[in-house]
Amino acid sequence: MISSNSRYVSQITRDTLALILAGGKGSRLCELTQYQAKPAIHFGGKFRVIDFPLSNCINSGIRQIGVMTQYKAYSLIRHLSRGWGHLNRELGEYVELLPASQQYSPSWYEGTADALYQNIEFIREHVPKYVVVLAGDHIYKMDYGDMLVQHVESGADMTISCIEMPVKDAAGAFGVMCVDEHNRITDFCEKPDKPCPLKDKPDYTLVSMGNYVFNTEFLIQQLIADAKNPDSQHDFGRDIIPAAINTNHVMAFMFLSDDEQSAPYWRDVGTLDAFWQANMDLVAITPELNIYDQDWPIWTHLKQSPPAKFVFNDDGHRGYAVDSIVSGGCIVSGAEISQSLLFSDVHVHSYSKIEQSVILPQVDIAQHVKIKRAIIDTGCRIPEGMSIGINKEHDIARGFRISQNDIVLVTKDMINQGDN
Repeated sequence: MISSNSRYVSQITRDTLALILAGGKGSRLCELTQYQAKPAIHFGGKFRVIDFPLSNCINSGIRQIGVMTQYKAYSLIRHLSRGWGHLNRELGEYVELLPASQQYSPSWYEGTADALYQNIEFIREHVPKYVVVLAGDHIYKMDYGDMLVQHVESGADMTISCIEMPVKDAAGAFGVMCVDEHNRITDFCEKPDKPCPLKDKPDYTLVSMGNYVFNTEFLIQQLIADAKNPDSQHDFGRDIIPAAINTNHVMAFMFLSDDEQSAPYWRDVGTLDAFWQANMDLVAITPELNIYDQDWPIWTHLKQSPPAKFVFNDDGHRGYAVDSIVSGGCIVSGAEISQSLLFSDVHVHSYSKIEQSVILPQVDIAQHVKIKRAIIDTGCRIPEGMSIGINKEHDIARGFRISQNDIVLVTKDMINQGDN
């Protein structure tokens, strides 16, 4: 029997439109986003980053979704059309692509708020009671129904999801907020050098996750007012939120784990180090982010590939993988794989050794190769005998990208395969 509480939540989610901001350049990911937007990059062995907010919507019961694209959107649009076209439009379910089309401006999207303003007729057309605005480039699992229920019951005009984070990690990187004893937001600052600390945890602050709930009419009013403001940067963090706090009811939704005592898994994979680490998190024996959860599946588009294959079992010539994720279509031929992720259709040839590395799809690694603490981009062919992540000076001399934490990025262009 369906409980009245679940029916109440489902009624709210049915009246909700989700808009996902997926146009970011992801410039801190360097060459990894040279040809694609940040939400389109591969993650976790078989997914794309955009799959996480989309799956959260579906699992939360939100089936009306618009995805706003802009920067180098081809691979993202292709992925969405192939993997997210299964919703039933006859039942009012859809994932709608909203590319920058200059409907209300001669410019492309000039900020997160401007992206919504230029799609204001799309919002009006679907007449939702509530609009959930989501960042398209974070890795996490979240039931947006909980946030919507709090928003409705609190009588808020706007609700911002937030998570506790150490002050040292938030400084200069995230929007942070101060709240009163009722979780009403009293102050908001975009990427401050000195975030306001929590009263009971002075080493922590409240960070915006980039997810917002609006009453629809309130959102439209704020977008129109912002568009008319010549001094605005048309950004939620810099303009919409600070303006709304002063004269309206803006609440914080605390994103907590099931025990309601600790912060759940949430990662912005906006740098090479963060991208590498978030992937490495998944190969832990008990990872913080459970992608094997049957009750909260992560949906995606998958190429039909054969199962992974491991061959040869001789001393010194044994194909195996430990503490690793290996996707379909991979062949590990007499090679050693440890603490690594192999995406689809990767071939690792004999006597090679891969450690603590992220190998993206369709990579071919020849014999006697050693790779450690590296990201190998899609389609690379690593020549026989090459070592990556072993000698930093050699990696720099080859033109490979070295991150702040000494993670090595290798792309086809770096090994002169960009035109092949």
